[in-house]
Amino acid sequence: MNKIIFMGTPNFSVNVLEGLIKDEKFEVVAVVTQPDRFVGRKKVLTETPVKVKAKEYNIPIFQPENMKDGSVIDELKKLKADVIITAAFGQFLTEQVLNLTPFGVINVHASLLPKYRGGAPIHEAIINGEKETGITIMKTVKKMDAGDILSQRAIPITSEDNVGTMFEKLSVLGKDLLLETLPKYLANEITLIPQDESKATIAPNIKKEDEIIDFSKTATEINCKVRGMNPWPVAYTIWDNKRLKIYNAIAISKKTTEEVGTVIKRTKKELYIACGNGTVLSLLEIQPAGKGKLTIQEFLNGSGQKVKLGDKLGE
Repeated sequence: MNKIIFMGTPNFSVNVLEGLIKDEKFEVVAVVTQPDRFVGRKKVLTETPVKVKAKEYNIPIFQPENMKDGSVIDELKKLKADVIITAAFGQFLTEQVLNLTPFGVINVHASLLPKYRGGAPIHEAIINGEKETGITIMKTVKKMDAGDILSQRAIPITSEDNVGTMFEKLSVLGKDLLLETLPKYLANEITLIPQDESKATIAPNIKKEDEIIDFSKTATEINCKVRGMNPWPVAYTIWDNKRLKIYNAIAISKKTTEEVGTVIKRTKKELYIACGNGTVLSLLEIQPAGKGKLTIQEFLNGSGQKVKLGDKLGE
């Protein structure tokens, strides 16, 4: 039975961790996850999803602020693990950690590397209108997501998918592919494939300014951005001098000559906005400032009753 140290933090990591725990070929001897953080307006101290899962199985848990913490590294050394598995851990690993076990560190990354290295690969794939993404099982090196590839598997991105649905699909795919790949790797039966650096692209963490909708983009591009930020961090525009979050919107087969951001159709059930290249976006699900999420019909028959033709979003 191979001993494993698992490092991960969000919900994406939980399926991978549980898959390793339930596989009789492996023993998860420790879990390393981010420290508990204060979450929400009420600042509730919240455990990471990975910590919650590890506690269910009484696995020792470490929560260093960063992996330069010598006391944590010393404790992990004592476990004499064979390999470290990471999945959306959220911290850079030192050379000392990379060399802590005989088989190094193996990462479950949510993209088809070398495309979308970085912290937001699922967001970026959807925002950029990709038709597929996938999972890469890779050897971790000091350069971000640049290590050799053990295995890869693609999965389609449908027009209905958003970040939430793809996180869940890729979490399951990541678990399955890791459990297929890891025994072969530990038996030295895998030939590692170097990444083609000329094809590498970066998917950095989403910044606040990235959340703003630019109506000079086409309706299709905005639809991708909305899906690529739903359910977090959520794309938004400005209406009535307040933030208006957009959770769902679709490009429709209608053309307009109106200025971008203009309301060009408003009924009790529909709100159409002019976008770049004469395209039109239909808003479907939104959240006005200080309110809950609403269908566009609920909004237009409530606080959105004052929206009228010719109004501009984004101002």
